[in-house]
Amino acid sequence: MDRFSFNQITAKLWDLPDLVAGCVEAGVDKVALWREPVAEYGLDRSARLIRDAGLAVTTLCRSGFFQLPGWYDDNRRAIDEAVALDTSVLVLVSGGLPEGSRDIAGARQHVADAIGQLAPYAAGAGVTLAIEPLHPMYAADRCVINTWDQAMAIAEQHPAGQVGVTVDTYHLWWDDTVLEKIAGAGERIAIYQLADWITPLPAGVLTGRGLPGDGCVDMRAFHEAVDKAGYTGPIEVEVMNADLWERPGREVLGATLTAYRSVF
Repeated sequence: MDRFSFNQITAKLWDLPDLVAGCVEAGVDKVALWREPVAEYGLDRSARLIRDAGLAVTTLCRSGFFQLPGWYDDNRRAIDEAVALDTSVLVLVSGGLPEGSRDIAGARQHVADAIGQLAPYAAGAGVTLAIEPLHPMYAADRCVINTWDQAMAIAEQHPAGQVGVTVDTYHLWWDDTVLEKIAGAGERIAIYQLADWITPLPAGVLTGRGLPGDGCVDMRAFHEAVDKAGYTGPIEVEVMNADLWERPGREVLGATLTAYRSVF
């Protein structure tokens, strides 16, 4: 339990002050934050609230979306926000194809080039860029980086402390080669996130995640692979599920803790 981190999106409708109070009450000392609710509450207020409660921020989610105009300035702001929140890991979702484009190879090269432009600024700020490969069904509109190999090929162009990869069970479970590769990834693992794959997928697919143990992902196999890699950092539970979001925040946190314990 000393590695457990509650990802803010898991209780999407829980406002930040109540989330912080609920975590403190439950003995949870780590949270992962999202940029949008932090901006809504105010960056400085959020940082002060978290600090005064004695919580650690394991990651800031999310930046990237390199197909959009203004990506460079927005990603620099995200790095600055991570510094303000005293977290050293910024999760990157690369973004999909530019509007009207079918050039997925070009889009992937653009992601690599964009991260190359951002990496020196992130390194100067002490922030690791954590590339997150998303399931291939998101390739067109959300993330053209879809496999562990694609993410690692970009990360390995930079020192391990500057650019790493996110291990998210929901996005990687289908790949029959990934566990061995994760086990050999060493310092490249920037953060480890848990969510289960449940079917049938809902319309839009974004909210098709389940709590660990509710679906078909072999969580223990992932944990063994991450452990072999030498990763000893936080383990976030990051679930996007419309039914879960309708429940009170404290109830969601309780269910998340129960699920987390069940797979370890």
